[in-house]
Amino acid sequence: MDKITQITRADMVDAALGGAFLGTGGGGDPYIGRLMAEQAIDASGPVPVIDVDSLDDDALIVPVAMMGAPTVMLEKLPRGDEAIGTLRSLEAVLGRKADAVFCIEAGGLNSTIPIAVAATAGLPIVDGDGMGRAFPELQMVSMTMFDVHACPMAMADEKGNALVLNAVDNLSTEKFARAITVEMGGAGLIALYPMSGAQAKRAILRGSLSLIVSIGRIIRREQAANRNPAERLAADLGGMRLFEGRVTDVDRRTEGGFARGRATFEGLDSYQGQTFTLQFQNEFLMAETEDGTARAMTPDLICLLDLETGEPITTEQMAYGYRVIIFGLPCDPKWRSNHGLQLVGPGYFGYATEYQPIEDLNKSD
Repeated sequence: MDKITQITRADMVDAALGGAFLGTGGGGDPYIGRLMAEQAIDASGPVPVIDVDSLDDDALIVPVAMMGAPTVMLEKLPRGDEAIGTLRSLEAVLGRKADAVFCIEAGGLNSTIPIAVAATAGLPIVDGDGMGRAFPELQMVSMTMFDVHACPMAMADEKGNALVLNAVDNLSTEKFARAITVEMGGAGLIALYPMSGAQAKRAILRGSLSLIVSIGRIIRREQAANRNPAERLAADLGGMRLFEGRVTDVDRRTEGGFARGRATFEGLDSYQGQTFTLQFQNEFLMAETEDGTARAMTPDLICLLDLETGEPITTEQMAYGYRVIIFGLPCDPKWRSNHGLQLVGPGYFGYATEYQPIEDLNKSD
């Protein structure tokens, strides 16, 4: 994948497409963040993209993001200034200005909102993130594995409510912030995990923005050639097609600040006569055949592509009758460590399944 050095307005279509794909169904619809970023770039110019190694060790780096259930964002649009407001609130508490921002996750709305904040604040954005995909909870980031504290954490909603949270550890931060987000109507904007350049060099996953834009370009080029991008994505990313089918049922509910549920698919073409299920908590976490055999599981990526258009599909967009390709992709190796699996493996989400890499589960394909 080619490294990018700046993000222009023209790059935002690709950034939104790639972010939707890596969001694994969650992270929120990146279209909203794309519009915010385009407006900010129009006003302030392109956003420089920097390598984490170019940062001074004492630099201040802050990720900004949306927190809450992606389904809520379909009706509860941000006002527009909450994200930059959370950054300013955090800077006030820390007593210094940020030197750069970055994405807390490489997916969905949270891959585009930080671009808007960087443009508005006149800051560069680091080519990296904390997940390499999207996960549903705040502590599920590579920074937790490297003892970076989530707090102080700033939060704001579209009504003007704002606060700064201090909690004893990252899991406690998730629990308190989730309850506050529910009171904010199910979604809010946040700035957290303030870290030094030295910490960022150890903790973040590198090259995420370049990967996001590259994936978006692949999808767009394949669409222009009237080809579904699944084959090209499989070849370039080491991914695989897990199933092809039609959505027959979606059991989806907003609960405890998350979009939770299960989707069922009936097979098409070579998958005719088979059924498949996806389970999700904001993001797709488990992919299984009709007899309960796992074909992919968290932390590996499970992505949905529209069979006709190749567009990535999020959990809130899924609906009866959609014809889709279910696509799988290996996660960043850091998540396959013992600490990584404790944070985001199947056991954390209550699945009585020991993690198996997607490559092992699909050896015969």
